[in-house]
Amino acid sequence: MKLLAPLTLTVLACLTAAGAVRAQDYPTRPVRMIIPFAPGGASDFVGRIIQPKMSELLGQQVVADNRAGAAGNIGVELAARAAPDGYTLFLGNVGTTAINPSVFPKFPFRPVRDFIGLTLLVDLPGAFAIHPSVPASTVQEFIDYAKSRPGQLNYGSAGASSAQRLAFEFFMSKAGIKLQHIPYKGGAGAATTAVLAGEVVATMVTTASFIPHVKTGRAKVLAVIAPKRSPALPQVPTMAESGFPELRLGSWQAMYVPKGTPRPIVNKLYSVMIKTMADPDVVKRLQAGGAEIVTSKSPEEFAVFLKQQNEFWAKVVKDVGAAAEQQ
Repeated sequence: MKLLAPLTLTVLACLTAAGAVRAQDYPTRPVRMIIPFAPGGASDFVGRIIQPKMSELLGQQVVADNRAGAAGNIGVELAARAAPDGYTLFLGNVGTTAINPSVFPKFPFRPVRDFIGLTLLVDLPGAFAIHPSVPASTVQEFIDYAKSRPGQLNYGSAGASSAQRLAFEFFMSKAGIKLQHIPYKGGAGAATTAVLAGEVVATMVTTASFIPHVKTGRAKVLAVIAPKRSPALPQVPTMAESGFPELRLGSWQAMYVPKGTPRPIVNKLYSVMIKTMADPDVVKRLQAGGAEIVTSKSPEEFAVFLKQQNEFWAKVVKDVGAAAEQQ
């Protein structure tokens, strides 16, 4: 019996060494990065910018996989069910990993429980954007225009339970106006496209979604939904300056792996993400889209942040009665 203890220690040592070797060799094939929204939105904007540098640092191609639908829950489920081997990453945002758990209480996956968060990546301020045909250059002019056409105007969002809808409904309640809500399954990217096409007259998404279109005259941004003006749109006032200091809308983005991913691989991916977010070209391109770089000091620090965000949004969802019924 005494021989079992040394034998057990030897086996454990071998297993540990094997795990270390696997982590050292990782990755040996392409890595999938699931983006739970359609191309054109904030998550896709971030993912496409960081993808090349991540590929360079990992020595393997990082493949963006857009899986839109169900307010991002299709992508969440796909990532949560993936093997915890480091070959599936999940680019989540405030909606998919902090708001949805309260809006969809019967959804079987919970980011706090089913993922390991690597780090925050960016914070993208919100934007109140409209189609250029609307004769308004300020928030107040838009309110006046909406009041003169009761029941005739509409707005788009990333879904009935999205942060965009919560923000727009809050705005309408304070402004005393009512627009018809049009939800889009493709997320913020689809809502952005709808404004550009004139399907809806307004939306509240991220500045990154509209900065290129403001420059070409295909859209107007009446206000930035953030505590301060965006360096990318310095001439545009904030919603606070426009008379709505309580309104908040931003979209922080973060990178995750499935729970159970070996710690050495988690550490390697964390290091890759930090180096990626410090790359001058990545920083320049993200900031040009209005993004602020906000990395975490460690996966543990991010875990605390994610838990706090889930608690905060649970209260917001409860207060506005936005919980969706499961079909």
